[in-house]
Amino acid sequence: MAENKQTINSAEDLTPAQKAAILTIVLGEEVSVKVFAHLSRLEIEAISKEIAFMKTVDPAIVKEVVDEFYHMVKAKEFMSAGGLEYAKEILVKTLGPEEARKVIDKLVKIMESNYGFGYLENVDPKQLVKFIQNEHPQTIAIILAHLDHSTAAEVLSYLPKDIQSEVTFRVASLENVSPAIVKHVSKILESKVENLGSSNIELGGIRKVSEIINRMGRVESKALIDSIAEHNPDLASQIRDMMFVFEDILKLSDSDIQELLKHVDKKDLILALKGASDELKDKFFSNMSSRAADTLKEELEFLGAVKVKDVEKAQKVIVDVVRKLDEEGVVSIGGGGEEVLT
Repeated sequence: MAENKQTINSAEDLTPAQKAAILTIVLGEEVSVKVFAHLSRLEIEAISKEIAFMKTVDPAIVKEVVDEFYHMVKAKEFMSAGGLEYAKEILVKTLGPEEARKVIDKLVKIMESNYGFGYLENVDPKQLVKFIQNEHPQTIAIILAHLDHSTAAEVLSYLPKDIQSEVTFRVASLENVSPAIVKHVSKILESKVENLGSSNIELGGIRKVSEIINRMGRVESKALIDSIAEHNPDLASQIRDMMFVFEDILKLSDSDIQELLKHVDKKDLILALKGASDELKDKFFSNMSSRAADTLKEELEFLGAVKVKDVEKAQKVIVDVVRKLDEEGVVSIGGGGEEVLT
């Protein structure tokens, strides 16, 4: 690889230009010339620069890049044939849940960028709020639906309290939005958007709202859901059902806790439990061997003072693991009906 070759351990460490350079070499000159005909001058220069610096590449990394490209192409074909859910279903059967999710996430991000919202990726949430807070709630909802969940949560928390509920309602009701509408909304933030394509864009829904609210602070998220419940109890209930926070691990069965312990990093667990209730700590302790539980208790005791944001970050990491295991059918967020330890 280039001058920083020693830091490249997998395809995940490569930049898009480096991946394109590897593909260009693999495809050969004749095919690459045809591909370059569809690229901009700057893109060609970036790829050419990487090729120039590239001397040797681990064959395993080359295979990763080629496989990723192949799966992305196939995913796009599946989406064109039957939509996002159909593509997920086929890819999960072919690649397994984890790899399928990675492919779909990358493809969706590329597609959303192509639909004219890619420029929002590096916009500061506070600055974005200044631009959109006076727009119609439906317009704001479409914009939030194009942001990653964490950024959307931050933007939502900065919006005036009196419109948060309305925007949330509208994100929840978004399913398929015509390209014409998306194009119009995008033009509000950027002067020109081209080639939006002809198929409807999947946005929003209850799950999107729950993912956004789940990343807001506890106080803000509770206040927002309570506000929603006043106007639409059914929607609030559906959102709650799809949300899952660290303390909700209490609802997991003992067997699910034991499975979770196989997949979490010990450092994350110690930090996360620092801010947990005694009931939740006991839930974990009771599903470990006596020796492991005693060791964890000692490490918690000697941990000392930690920053709240670090604890919350560790808890989010573990919640993400729970969600991943739930998606794979390994654990059930629905709970096993077991007693809470006190």
